[in-house]
Amino acid sequence: MSLKHAVLAALLEGESSGYDLAKSFDVSVANFWAATPQQLYRELDRLAEDGLVAARVVQQERRPNKRLFRLTDAGREELHAFTSAEPRPTAIRDELLVQVQAVDVGDAEAVRGSIERHLDRTRGRLALFDRLRANLLAGRDEAAYLREAERVGPYLTLMRGRSFEQENLRWGEQVLAILTARKA
Repeated sequence: MSLKHAVLAALLEGESSGYDLAKSFDVSVANFWAATPQQLYRELDRLAEDGLVAARVVQQERRPNKRLFRLTDAGREELHAFTSAEPRPTAIRDELLVQVQAVDVGDAEAVRGSIERHLDRTRGRLALFDRLRANLLAGRDEAAYLREAERVGPYLTLMRGRSFEQENLRWGEQVLAILTARKA
């Protein structure tokens, strides 16, 4: 998957400025795709050049003018084509796992510290995902949301992000317990 498709998918939520897209990108697709604001701005320019998004300038007083982007029909067609193609398999590239692999000859205390910080970040992400889930559900139970919501894609990807972080938490706690037991 390319950043192109992640941006197009994010714009399914509606017209957005680059700034607002960068802010919402951190919460709407952060559980499966990361990008810096600079990457997003460059990608929006490319998408506009390719006719996959349209931009309009909004005049503002006391602030610089801003461009709002929306999907074009060609952008929707691109997303349709993307969803019909077989995705590439996911590959894990994780420095922490390399450190854990080498813990027997490495600095076990440093690895423990890395895992503890990883768990702190994981807990923070889980808390964020729980807030996003509550916002999406807006008082409904999950079954009602999935039955009634206009779009379920954001919720389904959020479910995957939560599951991923829950497994990270379980794994990290297990590794710390093992390393503690081996130290004793």
